[in-house]
Amino acid sequence: MFTYFRLALAASFLCLGTAQTFTAEQDHRNMMDQLGIKALRPGPSGDEKAPNHANYDESLANPYPNLPDILTLKNGEKVSTSEMWWKQRRPEIVEDMEREVYGRLPAKLPKVTWTVAVTDKERVGFIPVIAKKLIGHVDNSAYPLIDVNISMVLVTPENAKGPVPVLMMFGRAALPAPSQPPQEDLDKISAAMKALLVKEDPSLKAVFDRYPAYRVNASEALPVFGPRPPGDPPSTQQLIADGWGYAMIDPASIQADNAAGLTRGIIGLVNQGQPRKQDQWGGLRAWSWGAARGLDYLETDGAVDAKHVGIEGVSRYGKAALVTLAFEPRFAMGLIGSSGEGGAKLNRRNFGEAVESLTGGEYYWMAGNFMKYGASDAVFGSKNAGDIPVDSHELIALCAPRLTFISYGVPEKGDSKWLDQKGSYMATVAAGVVFKLLGAKDIGVSNDYRTAEMPPVNTGLLDGQLAWRQHDGGHTDAPNMKYFIEWADKFIGRGRAR
Repeated sequence: MFTYFRLALAASFLCLGTAQTFTAEQDHRNMMDQLGIKALRPGPSGDEKAPNHANYDESLANPYPNLPDILTLKNGEKVSTSEMWWKQRRPEIVEDMEREVYGRLPAKLPKVTWTVAVTDKERVGFIPVIAKKLIGHVDNSAYPLIDVNISMVLVTPENAKGPVPVLMMFGRAALPAPSQPPQEDLDKISAAMKALLVKEDPSLKAVFDRYPAYRVNASEALPVFGPRPPGDPPSTQQLIADGWGYAMIDPASIQADNAAGLTRGIIGLVNQGQPRKQDQWGGLRAWSWGAARGLDYLETDGAVDAKHVGIEGVSRYGKAALVTLAFEPRFAMGLIGSSGEGGAKLNRRNFGEAVESLTGGEYYWMAGNFMKYGASDAVFGSKNAGDIPVDSHELIALCAPRLTFISYGVPEKGDSKWLDQKGSYMATVAAGVVFKLLGAKDIGVSNDYRTAEMPPVNTGLLDGQLAWRQHDGGHTDAPNMKYFIEWADKFIGRGRAR
């Protein structure tokens, strides 16, 4: 009977077919062939001494100066009410964003079942917390050859008087400070390990006899306390100290950050191991889908104020955080760090990173259709950034009227000019009209992105639900965390007294 079952299972796997194992180059070529693209324009070099270096001359930075009008319907009618935005204009933007830029989610997505693998009492700084290691198993019964398990950690203050707001952050999902067993239990572990080692290799008994005090798997050395290094405490420590919780969700456990992984992960699972079609989702939307599934769990956890969960990320994960906030309305707020091209930066800007940087490089973050806008020779002719029907000001506007904090650092400290801080500021300025239409406040300047002048570094524009601050640090949002927490507390009604 068992043999019959195994043969039947093997036969069913053969019927499913095996996953494609394309290299990145093969997958890229496959998508070019689907789109009828013969050649792509090369992306600019980040090396300013290279012949094809990126442009950093502001006089050349706006070859397509006119952004799509965020409050004009495709039929030319002006959007004048919030009802028109929600029922007409926003769906138009979402359709274009999904089809041409970030990709559509599949019509049928598998269920995710969350289990708590570990619950531990730990400390973040000096504050006691409850830390949970969570595994979200994605139902792969339709294609058992690919297994996806989302990794997330949730940390909340142990002594909270009620549910707390939580900031979900893209990054490695590790417990903050796993608690050690007491010394008595460590001695038992050490003795058991010694016995197992001696059983495996009897010659070790003489070694252990010569060093009877030696412990296998002994407790780690106690931390050395001293003056705190200069700068703010870690972001996680700041959140816990203010009475928030945080969650770390691992993007790699959702979808690999490379093109060769597109036939695996959640994208590969839904496609049953086959390559993507032109309008299907890329890595950014896959990560954002995973974050939404993490939010599904948070909505069931009594320690979490599920109405006040935010999303955070830096760099590629800043792009993912902005996409998540734009497409998943249950997230109440976002801290979007140094997101650049594919995030807050205007696609139409010719400054630093360009559309061609993604169409020839990290194209797997985007829908296949996005590659059309880097094509120099194709069945449809050629296209460029000016042909994209939407731009990043509209992506930011999709977050309205929820709390949206756009964060950057400075090139001098490592937040490269490549990211185009000014282009992201222009997009933030242009998005403000939608926040105001919906009864929220924007960053409080003129909404003319063409003439917008960036405020000085370390000057926060934090009076509205849309916020901007460029700190004097590098490629991180950590220097803005304390400003984000205070700003968010104000708008969700927590004040400063808790």
